[in-house]
Amino acid sequence: MDPMKKFLILLLLLVICKPGHTQIIPDQSTLKARSPETFKAMFRTTRGNFTIEVTREWSPDGADRLYQLLMTGFYNENALFRVQSGYVVQFGIGNKKDVNYFWDKRPVPDEPVVAGNLKWTISYARDGMSSRTTQLFINLKDNYKLDTVNYNGLRGFPPVGRIISGYETVEALYAGYGFEPANHQDSVMIYGNAYLKKKFPELDYIIEASLIGE
Repeated sequence: MDPMKKFLILLLLLVICKPGHTQIIPDQSTLKARSPETFKAMFRTTRGNFTIEVTREWSPDGADRLYQLLMTGFYNENALFRVQSGYVVQFGIGNKKDVNYFWDKRPVPDEPVVAGNLKWTISYARDGMSSRTTQLFINLKDNYKLDTVNYNGLRGFPPVGRIISGYETVEALYAGYGFEPANHQDSVMIYGNAYLKKKFPELDYIIEASLIGE
């Protein structure tokens, strides 16, 4: 890794490791929070910023969970661990074991596909029934097959929102590892970013993700 990039990543991650910016386990009131019909969030990354807009109508339970995750700083310090150019970018494993397992035990109810997986839309990753938790992926092209594919008993991946600015940031994310880091998700759940930085030092990170206007 370029020494200057490594220094900047470490510096930025240190900046957000202060009260109010780290991931926290939510209280019951937060778990019951309902999202607005639409809301926006800013993602600051090691490559720049991008902004998303979430549409609750597309995936009501998914939107509520994303709102809750953003309220509690879950996506702060997240690695963008799967970057496949021209296909998808995936993220959503936290840097704290206890926080990861808290959300992992509280999956989002399954929902049908209402909106299509068009370029720049964002959907939850899932690998079977009741498996949507915290991981999201950004479509880097029109992935029509993800609307209808049958995967472990479920049909398609329901989008929850879309990127509305910062496209160039997403396209600049380091893609040299492709899918490979996604094969190590169990280790990342336990050991966090330290594991990824050792094995995949060129990965980019979300520095901070926060609701706009909150």
